[in-house]
Amino acid sequence: MKFGKTDHPEQVNFSLPTDHKDNAPLLDISRSNEGPIVHVGCAKWNRQELQNFYPRGTKDELTYYSRQFNTIELNASFYRIFPATIFAGWKDKTPSDFVFYPKMPQVISHRKRLNDVGPYVEEFVTNASYLDEKLGMIFLQMMQNFSPHNPINKQNLIQFIQTWPREIPLAIELRHTDWYNDHVTSAELYTLFEDHGITNVITDTAARRDLLHMRLTTPYTFIRYVGANHETDYSRLDEWAERLSQWVDQGIRRIAFFVHQNHEVESPLLASYFIKKLNDCIGCNLTIPEVSPVSSPKPENSKTQATLF
Repeated sequence: MKFGKTDHPEQVNFSLPTDHKDNAPLLDISRSNEGPIVHVGCAKWNRQELQNFYPRGTKDELTYYSRQFNTIELNASFYRIFPATIFAGWKDKTPSDFVFYPKMPQVISHRKRLNDVGPYVEEFVTNASYLDEKLGMIFLQMMQNFSPHNPINKQNLIQFIQTWPREIPLAIELRHTDWYNDHVTSAELYTLFEDHGITNVITDTAARRDLLHMRLTTPYTFIRYVGANHETDYSRLDEWAERLSQWVDQGIRRIAFFVHQNHEVESPLLASYFIKKLNDCIGCNLTIPEVSPVSSPKPENSKTQATLF
């Protein structure tokens, strides 16, 4: 089964949990008169995945995508360490305000499980740094069986964070439930993240509601939203817009929100819909992507699912 997927989304309570009590004090410290930086996009720009998004005759998918959205959650970097020339090429073909959030290669997270990964991290960070000002944040995703009850796992994570270059923003997604639901472990984790400026990834997916810990550890938020290919995909986004509006009022400085689906059919539609919602809720004035009229979301009733077909 695909991670977080359920065959019965109609049976899931998709309501967001109440906000974590420690968020407001953390955000208040970073409060500014300036509005937050807001990035909303998809996980990939592949034409085969994002069906009907690209106009006929589009020659370069990234060039087109980056004129519609201001960011990409770069999942492609999970599969191999791209050379510096590739990162530099991506930088050169995207607009000045476009930002990448590259995913840590699986050799670091899944194969080596953070053990003795110094050379791999150095190579990846050095190459990704060729994005220059377009490098938003690198994120690390650990596999579901990376348990905090294994002392080797915990020590590897601590050492990884302690040796991470502080000048490169980092977000971490942990998928074993006890990182968040074991109170002693979660308290230690949040302190570790706060002390080292690590952003705590929030994952919203149908079959893993336990990953909605709602705990911020920096004034940045990194949200990985996975639609269930169900009519609730849009109403869930409405609730997220309301929660982010609350965090903006409390002082959040950066929002990164990436839209996935279990089956990538409507991700650009969902992201476009969410951009409109955020423009209305927090006045961020993001460009609304061009979407074919036959596949536009229905803004008058967010509980009715749009379709590409």
